[in-house]
Formats: sequence, structure tokens, C-alpha cells
Amino acid sequence: MTNELLNDDDRRELPLLFGRVLDGEGGAHEIGWEAARDWQPARDGEVLWIHLLRTHPGLEAWLMGELAISEPTAELLTSDATRPRAFREGQTLVATLRGINFNPGAAPEDMLSMQLWSDGARVITLRRDPLQTPRLVRADLDAGAGPVDAGSLVTALTEHLIERMSHAIVDMNAVIDELEDETIESDAVETLDKIATIRRNCLALKRHMSPQHEALLAIAHGAPGWFEEHDRREIAESIARLRRYLDDLDISKESAIVLQDDIRARAAANSQRTQYVLAVVAGIFLPLTFITGLLGINVGDIPLAETGSHGFWIICGLCAGLLVVEVLLLRRLKWV
Repeated sequence: MTNELLNDDDRRELPLLFGRVLDGEGGAHEIGWEAARDWQPARDGEVLWIHLLRTHPGLEAWLMGELAISEPTAELLTSDATRPRAFREGQTLVATLRGINFNPGAAPEDMLSMQLWSDGARVITLRRDPLQTPRLVRADLDAGAGPVDAGSLVTALTEHLIERMSHAIVDMNAVIDELEDETIESDAVETLDKIATIRRNCLALKRHMSPQHEALLAIAHGAPGWFEEHDRREIAESIARLRRYLDDLDISKESAIVLQDDIRARAAANSQRTQYVLAVVAGIFLPLTFITGLLGINVGDIPLAETGSHGFWIICGLCAGLLVVEVLLLRRLKWV
């Protein structure tokens, strides 16, 4: 069992979630915490990768004491500062990257951060909440098809972070397509709530992922010399892919806005049509109501009362004739 699967009590006693030593050929073997602390490469091409729980007490002191990492950098690596950034510190690369939270019950905009530090011989990644990207790269290494050096390990991690972003965008676009097929009669309020949620997700992802674009540019242009040219090309591809995803987010947001406006316009049109029908009906019955009300006032004698039973039919005929005249007039005016 790897340390990634240990329970919370075990993790409080052990900062290492898992460790691997890359063999330079795409494979790796597991390494424990005690061996990782004093690790030295046994042959050329070996790279140590340890994935740590950044909330473990004493980890910041270990980073400064064992790896001679400066205090501000160690504080950054173990803090909850999640805004993506990357910078070079001597011959080391320091970065904070974000990935979409695919843990159960999480929303797409609930981003997870991963801190990274590497000097070319060691790669340290740190996280607080479970993140799938390191496990995917670890699986590639265990299968013998993973990165071969520190640079390719960094690029593999960034590629998986960005690739998984596309899943959230595809899911949102699928929901938009489904909503476009629904009619206003289905449930306008529920549909508008779903669209509002999609718009909020798009805005949140755009706000969180745009700084990552700048962080990747910093890696591509400012990484140390051990970050080879082919690694920079891979990062450039990741940057281009991220830019496309950001454009897709804009398109998804615009599609949601168009759909939202269309639903509201159809609802407003239905409301206006109903109000128009009510206005026409009121216009037809208003004169009739006036006549019956006028004849029914109890001031003196009731009109036409002396005609006996014929007075009722005379009033009915008068109202029917007035109704016909009103309908013909409304049709002539093309109101009905």
C-alpha cells in the first residue's frame, strides 16, 4: 500500500504521500521517507520525486534545513497561497499550479493547488487536498511509460493539470446543448438556474486559470538550464492548449448568455401575449359591463321595466349587437 492511501491519522505522522526514483528510461521504483531524506543518485539519470502533504508540521523547517531552501520559498511551498505563479531561484524552479477539483462533491470552480520545487536532481510536489494529477503521472512511471528526467516530469504534471481542465469544459458544453433542446414550458426557472451556474463556473475557471497561463510562460522562458529545449517545447504546447481552453470558456460563457437571453425573451413574449389577450377581453366586456351596470342602478324606475319580460330580451339583444360591433371593429383594426 502506498502512502497516498493512508488514513488521515497516518498522514499526520508521515509527510510523504508517495516517492519515486526515476530511472531515466520512463520507469521508476518506490522509495520511502527515510531513504528519500538522505537520497543521492546511484547512477546518472536518476531523479528523485517525492509528493508531500504540505500541511504536515515541521515540513517547512525540513525544507530549509535539508534542502537549503530559502525561508520565503519554503513558506510559499507550505502555505495556502493558491494563485498560480512560477519563478527561478538560482538553479531551482519554484511554481504554484492549479488543477480542477474532481473529488466527490466538489464543484469545477473549487480549484486545488499544487506547489512544485526542483533543482534538476530532485522534484518535490506538495498538496493539501487529494489531487489526481500526481497519481496519473505516478501510474505512467509504474507502467514504464513516464517522464525520464526532472524537466519532463514538470511538463508531464502541467500537461495532466491542463488536460483535465478540458473535461470540465466538455461537461459544461454538454449541459448547454441539453438546455438548448429544452422548451420554455419545461421549467424556465430551473433552466435559468442551471445556466446561471454554468456562467459562474466559466467565470471562476477563467479567473483561476488565466494566472496559470502566466505561470507557464514564466517556466518556459525562465527555467534553469537543466530544463531542456524539448521540455520548453512541451511547455509551449501546454500553453497553447491552455489558451484554447480559455477561449472555449469564453465561448461557453457567451453561449450560456445567448441561451439565457433567448429563454427570457420567450418568457417575456409569452407574458406579453397573455397580457394582450386579457386587454382585448377587458376591452370587449368593458362597454357591456357599463351598460348592465347603468341599467341596474336603483335610482327611480329600472329602465324598460314597464315592458314586462321583453325588457330583458331587449337588453340582451342590445348587448349582443354591441358585442358584434366590437368584434368587427377589432378585426378591422387587426387587433384580433
